[in-house]
Amino acid sequence: MSNHFSTRSYTPRQPLAASADQQLVTQAPLPSQTLLRSAANGSGDALAAQRVHSQPYYRAVADEVDLYEAAYSVRMPMMLKGPTGCGKTRFVEYMAWKLGKPLVTVACNEDMTASDLVGRFLLDANGTRWQDGPLALAARFGAICYLDEVVEARQDTTVVIHPLTDARRVLPLEKKGELLQAHPDFQIVISYNPGYQSLMKDLKQSTKQRFGALDFSYPEHEVEAEIVAHESGVGLDVAKKLVHIGERARNLKGHGLDEGLSTRMLIYAGSLIARGVPTLAACRVALVRPITDDADMRDALDAAVTTYF
Repeated sequence: MSNHFSTRSYTPRQPLAASADQQLVTQAPLPSQTLLRSAANGSGDALAAQRVHSQPYYRAVADEVDLYEAAYSVRMPMMLKGPTGCGKTRFVEYMAWKLGKPLVTVACNEDMTASDLVGRFLLDANGTRWQDGPLALAARFGAICYLDEVVEARQDTTVVIHPLTDARRVLPLEKKGELLQAHPDFQIVISYNPGYQSLMKDLKQSTKQRFGALDFSYPEHEVEAEIVAHESGVGLDVAKKLVHIGERARNLKGHGLDEGLSTRMLIYAGSLIARGVPTLAACRVALVRPITDDADMRDALDAAVTTYF
C-alpha cells in the first residue's frame, strides 16, 4: 500500500436489521416482503443463486483497492469517475466480493423517478402492498448500492440519496410514512464519465461534496495488454497489438472521435480473434464500426489496424 490509514471502526447506530447471511446481489427491485420473511425464517441461503460466488477478475493499477477498503470501513459514500469501459463497474463488483457484501446495481437513465429508487405501492390480488425500490432494499439489508452513470438521472431524482450520504444515514419513505434507518453495512457508490459532463448533465455541488472520489482511466500499456489477454483469451502478443490500436484511437479523441477505444472494446475484439474470426474483420466489427460513422475516420482507424496486423 502506498497510503496508510489508521484503523477506525464503524459503530452501528441501531441493532443489526439483518444478519450477514441476508446478502443480496440484484439488478432489479425485489419484493421487500420476500426478504423480510427470509430474515425472519433465517432462510437467507435461499438467495444463494443471486450471490457473487466466484472472484470477479480485476487488475489493480494503483492503490484504489486499499483506498476503497478504507472508505468502506467508515462507510464513506464513494464516487468513481472515468471514461466508459475502463473498469469502474468491474471494480465495484470485485470490491463487493472482496468485502463479502451484497451488491444492488441500478443503471440510471433520464426516465428514472425517485419512486423507481425508493419504492411504491402496488396493487395485486391481495390488495395494496409496498415494494421497496433498489435503494431502499440496499439500505434496509446492508448492501452496497451502485448507481451506474448517475448523471443520466434527473437531478430531482438523485437528491433522494442525500439523507443517506451524510451523518443521518436515513431514507424517508414518504408515501409509506417510514423513516428507514440504513443498515450499518450499507454504502452507496456512484459512477459517471466526466467526459460527458454538460450544464444539463452534471451533479450538483451539494451532491458531489457528499462523496469521496476515485479517478479511473485506461491502464498503462503492459497492464492493459495483460487484462485484454486474460479476459479475451488471445495471446499476449495479440493483446499488445490491440492495445496499441486503442492508444492510437484515444489520441484522436476531440479530433474526430467523441471517445477513444475502451478496454472493453479491445476485449471484444480479442474474444472474436480467439474464436477464429480473422483479425481485420474482428477489429472492424468490435473497434472501428461501433465508434464512428464518419468514412474518413473509419479509414484512419482501419489504417491503424493494418499497421499492427
